[in-house]
Parts: sequence; C-alpha cells; structure tokens
Amino acid sequence: MNFELTNEQQMLQDSVARFIQDNYDLESRAKSAASKSGFSQDHWQTMADLGWLGLGFDEADGGFGGGHVDIMLLMEQFGKGLVLEPLLASVILGGGALKRGACAELKTEILPGLIDGSRQLALAYAEEQAHFDLHDVITTARSKDDGFIINGHKSMVLHAGTADQIVVSARTSGGQIDENGISLFLIDADAEGVKRENFPTVDGLQACEVTLKDVIVGSNRLLGELDDGFAILNNVATDAILALSAEAVGAMEILYKDTVEYTQQREQFGHPLADFQVMQHRMVEMFMEYEQCKSLLYRATMEAAQGSATTQRTVHALKHLVGKSGIFIAENAVQLHGGMGMTEELRIGHYLKRMIVIDAQFGNADYHLQKFAA
Repeated sequence: MNFELTNEQQMLQDSVARFIQDNYDLESRAKSAASKSGFSQDHWQTMADLGWLGLGFDEADGGFGGGHVDIMLLMEQFGKGLVLEPLLASVILGGGALKRGACAELKTEILPGLIDGSRQLALAYAEEQAHFDLHDVITTARSKDDGFIINGHKSMVLHAGTADQIVVSARTSGGQIDENGISLFLIDADAEGVKRENFPTVDGLQACEVTLKDVIVGSNRLLGELDDGFAILNNVATDAILALSAEAVGAMEILYKDTVEYTQQREQFGHPLADFQVMQHRMVEMFMEYEQCKSLLYRATMEAAQGSATTQRTVHALKHLVGKSGIFIAENAVQLHGGMGMTEELRIGHYLKRMIVIDAQFGNADYHLQKFAA
C-alpha cells in the first residue's frame, strides 16, 4: 500500500511525536492520572493551543478542516504515549455528535469553547443491558411543553466527571432495541437531576455512571431530528473505532519494539534472549500482527475519508483484528519480559491494560467478527 503523507500531515505527526516524547514519561503520566481530573490541564490547554482539538471540525465552525487521516495520525501518537487527556471523549465522541446534529446556533454556542479547551463534552450512550448494541436504549425522553424530561441510567461515560455538557441518547418512541426512535440531547452536566459517580478505569482513565432523574431539557438541545439520532450515533461510533484502532496501533509499535530491545539486552545461559530461535519466532509473529493491523487501519481510514460503501464492513474487520492482535502482542510482551512485565514501574503492563480496554470499547473482537460475517 502506497501511503504518503502531505507536508502538513508530516508536520502534525512530528509535532505530536515530540510532545509525547517530551511530556509523557511513565512518572509524569502516573502523576496526572492520580490528580482530581485524571489528566493534566496544562497538557489539555497545550493541545488546544496547537490546534489539535479543532482538527476534526470544519473551518466554518471554527475548526481546521482536518479529516480522518489527520485524526489517525494524532491518535497513533497518543497511543504510543498512553495519553490521558479526553480528546476521544470530548472531541471525537461529544464533539462528533454535536457537529453532525446541532443547529447553527448551538454550534456557535458550544464549539468555540470546545476547540479552545475551555469546554469539555462527553457522550453517554452505553447502558447496562445493552452489551455493545448502540440501539438498545431504555433511557427515555418524554416531551413536555417546549422540551423533554429525561429519565434513565448511562454506564461507563468517559470523562463525564470533568465535562461541562453531556450528549445523551434517549428513546423517544419505539421498542427497546429499535434503531428508529432514538434521539440525542445535549444536557448540562450539572443540571438538576443529573447525578455523576466518577471512578478511575483499569487503564488509568476516568469514567462515570450517570443517573438522569426528571432532567428537563429544551427542544433547542435536540441534536438532529427527533427519533432519528441512531444514524448520528452510529457515525460517531465509526469515528471512535477508527480513533481507538489508531491508538492501539501506536501502542502495539511500542510493545513490540520494547520487547525486541529487552531481549537483546537480557542474557540467559550466556546469550541474549534474542539469540534463541523460539524468541525470534515469537517477536516476528508480534511484528506481523502489528503490520496487519496498521495496513487495515490505513485502508479503513481511507475508505471512511472517501465515503466508501464498504467502510462499515472494513471497520468491523479492523476492530476485530485490533482486539485480537492487540491483546496477543501485549500478552506476549508481558510474557517475554517475565514477572517484571506487570510491574507498575515498567510501561509494558500499562499498555496491556489499555489494549484490554480498547478491545471492550464499542464492541470487542468477537462482536465485530459477528457483525463482519453478517
């Protein structure tokens, strides 16, 4: 596959790589993860100042008109550094729903703050009974006067604890698993009736259980058409899978390279581990799995950028391969490092935890294999 970056894309990739190298050693990351917000506010503002938060928005909305390839380059470098800042939650998930469904007035109100880093969004889509199905929604929005009253519970809402607004999927008509009848609403995170229970996730990020009890929202906070929010939600999920897959590919590169370096230094029976053929075979398998994921990531990203009819199927294939190969590479990296592979002081174990979480987000490997086959 011939994949050449433009000068602007190469500059973006280089600037993000330098930022990660200068700011994301394991000790600094642990300090940021232990803070109240779960990430560095200084790093977040730097990302805004560098224009990364506006990368995925049109120039007409105050963004920089970047596309899927630009986001891929950004997230791949984020994966190498295990970045904690909520770009996925705020920009790709919450911002992705807003840019697709908000009216011009709402965009003017929200997007400038999102792009300059002063405002954060979150997307509340997952429910306990839904497994990975975006259309399994029992949270309800009942119309009243010139607005809606929302009741329900949302699980694992990424970075909702620091969000100013939350995009919520709610059922306005139809049955529990109908795709039609789902609507999206933008609610204030501190609105009356919103309860957020914040907790750290296993990979060092932050998430919330969000309970909505008689939350009143105006009709001007409806994103898209009434009962037709699933299409927006599905497109946002596709963007999220591409971003997560790019992050995973970045993490895979670090995992296999760190493992190769370690086996060249660690000696056993008077020889470096890398001299033993069984070790060489294992590391070749890790490299091959990484390269397959990277190639499929490029294909899926280009199809999405071109609006190809096969994008959805390729994305299913990508998420399956990333989940399967990512955990394979991470587990082998841990095994080849021995017991020290899971210590807090070595970054290998942290990458394993992140790969496990990425596999579970927006459908695991088995789920997407079924979707691909169907």
